[in-house]
Amino acid sequence: MHYISTRNKNKLYSLSEALQKGLAEDGGLFIPEYFPKVNLTDYNSQMSYIDFAEKLLQNFFKNDILEKNLREICANAFIFPVKIETIDSNTQMLDLCQGPTLSFKDFGARFLAECLNKISHKNKSTIMVATSGDTGSAVASAFYKKENTQVIVLYPKGKISEKQEKQITCWGKNILSLAVLGTFDDCQRLVKQAFNENWWQNVMNISSANSINIGRLLPQMIYYAYSSFAYFNKNKTSVGFIIPTGNLGNATAAYWAKEMGFPIREISLATNENRVINDYIESGVFSPRKSVLTLANAMDVGNPSNFERLSQLFQDYSIFKKNVSSISVSNVEIKQTIGNFYNNYKRIICPHTATGFFVRKNKSAHSWIVVSTADPCKFDDIIEPIIQEKIPIPEQMQNLLNRESMHWEVKAELSDIEKIAAKYFNI
Repeated sequence: MHYISTRNKNKLYSLSEALQKGLAEDGGLFIPEYFPKVNLTDYNSQMSYIDFAEKLLQNFFKNDILEKNLREICANAFIFPVKIETIDSNTQMLDLCQGPTLSFKDFGARFLAECLNKISHKNKSTIMVATSGDTGSAVASAFYKKENTQVIVLYPKGKISEKQEKQITCWGKNILSLAVLGTFDDCQRLVKQAFNENWWQNVMNISSANSINIGRLLPQMIYYAYSSFAYFNKNKTSVGFIIPTGNLGNATAAYWAKEMGFPIREISLATNENRVINDYIESGVFSPRKSVLTLANAMDVGNPSNFERLSQLFQDYSIFKKNVSSISVSNVEIKQTIGNFYNNYKRIICPHTATGFFVRKNKSAHSWIVVSTADPCKFDDIIEPIIQEKIPIPEQMQNLLNRESMHWEVKAELSDIEKIAAKYFNI
């Protein structure tokens, strides 16, 4: 299996090269040169999640130096459960929040860390990651104390929850946490800018753990394939997914699983008041803009990077519109959905998951799986006034809250980040 840039199909890369580079030299995102079609008879209901993951990813690792390590990578990365819960007769919830930092980002971050840790480095590599909430903590946790990797996490100061910030800033050692005086889009711009700077390329050996890195998307395909197969195996029909999304990485992974032939009927996206993808579906014009601050902050993205991957999969606008649907959910609707869901089911959901259940309410009577993306305890300041109850704090979160925090504030300028990074990492 080779990998190509979304902007150049002629140059071929190995999986290891794509993982290490993060972004292609031409600025494009890496995608598989093709999607192998699945034979569902190769899978069975008795397979563990790790067995399922290894089977699915075999073709994507074929003839790469990591191929021999695939089993170990999956076993080390996926050490927490994937929970599928029944909400009502035609609605299930895919709970992806059981990992060490309590969000779906743990799947991709831990998998990428295991892959990169298996690739020998002559020099240390530097992972630079932009986060609007949960990515930063997942990446910091996954790469903490990895010998050959140092991590720089950029997050928008004052625009993530207190607990999200605590999860990002409690590590130290090989993790540098920077509060950027700007938006998530500024953070993402700085990461992309660093890839084009000689100092970051040659001295820092930069790579990325954002969803621009294909090492994040490959493991995210697995839980869509796994849950759709489980549903199909039990009900003999395919199921639809409703996915809260901002940067479109998690959603693109679902479309890739569908492209492989797993039994996914359709996919519907839930966005917040950042309407870039909704407006594209309506108009055919992709128009990035400054992000808007919402209650579902991890989805506050005004220029979703993975639009480039998704538009490669559906290259014609009419095909894109036929396959991709999206509903924008307001802050008021998020609050209403959190309250109604608690009243109806006595379950607490985060603001991001609430966008998904709002969309579910506006969808057909067909069976749907709504993706739950983050533990509600991270958003107690939003949720507790709505439900008038205290939110339980899981052990994973309490362990992180007990740690000491450390971070620096920086302007949204790469030169400022360079100075602090050089001093922190003794370069």
